[in-house]
Amino acid sequence: MKSYLLIAMTGMSLAAVAQKPANPKPYATTITAADLKKHLYIVASADMAGRETATEGQRKAAAYIQDQFKALGLAPGNGSNYQQAFPVYQDQPGDIYVEVNGTKFYDVATYGSYASTMFLNEVVFVGDGLTDENHDSYKGIDVHGKIVLISGGKSGAVRYQGSNNAGTNPIANAKKNGAVAVLMVNDKVRAGAQRPQMYLNPYKASAGPNVFMVSDKVAKAIMGEQEYADGTAAAGKGTAVSKVYKSEVVINYEKTIERLESTNVLGVLEGTDKKDEYLFITAHYDHEGVKAGEIYYGADDDGSGTVSVLELAEAFVKAKAEGKGPRRTVVFMCVSGEEKGLWGSQYYSEHPIFPLEKTTADLNIDMIGRIDPLHKDADSANYVYVVGDDKLSSDLRIISESNNKKYTKMKLDYKFNAPNDPEQIYYRSDHYNFARKGVPIIFYFNGVHADYHKPTDTPDKINYELLAKRAQLVFYTAWEMANRNDMLKRDIPLPAASR
Repeated sequence: MKSYLLIAMTGMSLAAVAQKPANPKPYATTITAADLKKHLYIVASADMAGRETATEGQRKAAAYIQDQFKALGLAPGNGSNYQQAFPVYQDQPGDIYVEVNGTKFYDVATYGSYASTMFLNEVVFVGDGLTDENHDSYKGIDVHGKIVLISGGKSGAVRYQGSNNAGTNPIANAKKNGAVAVLMVNDKVRAGAQRPQMYLNPYKASAGPNVFMVSDKVAKAIMGEQEYADGTAAAGKGTAVSKVYKSEVVINYEKTIERLESTNVLGVLEGTDKKDEYLFITAHYDHEGVKAGEIYYGADDDGSGTVSVLELAEAFVKAKAEGKGPRRTVVFMCVSGEEKGLWGSQYYSEHPIFPLEKTTADLNIDMIGRIDPLHKDADSANYVYVVGDDKLSSDLRIISESNNKKYTKMKLDYKFNAPNDPEQIYYRSDHYNFARKGVPIIFYFNGVHADYHKPTDTPDKINYELLAKRAQLVFYTAWEMANRNDMLKRDIPLPAASR
């Protein structure tokens, strides 16, 4: 009896040893500052010309990422192809002007408008163009089939960009009220400001009014100088009174449309016993290209995320080569079009290659190589913003915090998880296109710094040791998600965007 018990216990012990998870630390330590730096000086080099979507620079970056995936032995993520192509459309502008009572103004620019020539004889000034609990810019005014003129007022470009709410977006409100065109005053518009514009969908613009940014000269020609000054001041306070102006207005916009192409790059490491479940690790490799002869290098945004994906892939490949996982299939995906409006991830989410319902999570990395002004002191620099770990799945924060506590010991800053976050960071990178489909996500971010979206975001300014540490946190978190018994729960509703 004792002998049998000993044998049974010994068997249980051996089984326990066999099932013990492998130690991820030897593989995490292969993610080094030196390797990240080597990759980043290539990805954010002048040769890549800022990696703007659907340009030669973007194609060079995609080729580099593909070559790295191939060299690591990752399988192609789109059948026999490492790249998933998606169509991009570009407007090449022709003649654009606004004519008011016979005087032509060329200090006009547009984004997303369809080619047209409009002849109208009424313009409705609607102040800041908003409707919320405090005031209604359209109260007592019918703008159906008319032009509305909107002051920058309290709406401003930041509130306008990306918003679909009538209380925060004057364009959405103009559409809701039936306007056929919007003239929005912008003091930065100059003659010749119209540049080629890209779209993911060339017909999207026809769903709403044509929108034109115009200088204050146009507004003064319509309203008169004094009334424009008074209206602008009132709009800034949210107290402007809407008014109809009789003016003969011609809005002319000519363009041709080119069909271009961009790609997402996917490398796949097949899992073992749970290979039909998937973990995504993502970053966007595009940036803003060349403007006025200056290269926007995008070293932090998002060269830092791109090279982190390459290093995480290498760490997982090494682990598999030594017979240590992962159980789930890990998909490493670098997307393009993020800077244009999350295009690459949007396309993937609507044309998924791997089932989204079998995708346990997306870990998205977008800017993790710098320190923002809120953490500039030495004792606060050991941080990373963790976004979205309180949403969609109650497993996310538990896994994130336990791995940070055990391995990297950074401050996890949850500032951008706040529902009233004015920057609405949760909705502004590629993870959101997974989240809106129900896939749990964590977004890693270092915050905005002085070189954000400037030509000065260069690889010499990256803190490579901190970049490596943050990437290692993503690896440890990914390791547990790829190897745990169960997929992450989906037990928290997706919050509605307030932007």
